[in-house]
Amino acid sequence: MNSAYHRRVASGSELANATSRQLQTTSSALIVPVGSTEQHGPHLPLDTDTRIATAVSHAVADQLAGDESKWMVAPAIAYGASGEHEEFSGTVSIGTSALRLLLVEFGRSASRWASRVLFVNGHGGNMEALTAAAALLRYEGRDVGWCSCSAANADAHAGHTETSVLLHISPADVWLDERVPGNSAPLGQLMPAMRQGGVAAVSEVGILGDPTTATAEEGARIFAEMTSGCLRRVTRWTPDRDGMLT
Repeated sequence: MNSAYHRRVASGSELANATSRQLQTTSSALIVPVGSTEQHGPHLPLDTDTRIATAVSHAVADQLAGDESKWMVAPAIAYGASGEHEEFSGTVSIGTSALRLLLVEFGRSASRWASRVLFVNGHGGNMEALTAAAALLRYEGRDVGWCSCSAANADAHAGHTETSVLLHISPADVWLDERVPGNSAPLGQLMPAMRQGGVAAVSEVGILGDPTTATAEEGARIFAEMTSGCLRRVTRWTPDRDGMLT
């Protein structure tokens, strides 16, 4: 089991455990997990996106341990733009405008001492805010980039992909008996209805995909793909005009 999310002991890669004095004597770059607090069906925890972004961030930092800059992982930004899930209890959305402002001010402040700032995104609804914030920060001369926790052929929400990854990184927090299939239609077909009524308009259970096929073994494979994809982008560090690492 990957314990990157659950680990709470001191780690050299964690910003929260460092002191200001320690940071004065190192060249530090910062990884910031960006997630959400939103419904993920009846079987996954509300912080699923934050867990995944945090675990990927730690895995990337661990693999960058030999880099000339010391990569540290900041405490996650755990609230995002999740308005499409607000018909479901537990969802807390701060919206795109507030998230954009938060990311901009975070980047401005952290860039005063961090050589680079990388946002690792775990929620698709955050991308508009990330794009706008990173573009502004880069325009202002700050070395900021972002990448998403992505995998090929992933389903959209709380289905096979996310459930498999949670079975790998947080198996005790997956309610296996509560898994039910959701709406597996292509996202493009669902978007018109979702723009009007959110996820609830296309799935009563809040699932877009089928979590009943998820396994921990598949989760390990998907998690490795997410991590290696982010790692390749960070190693190249070729952000586009909106800060997305390519």
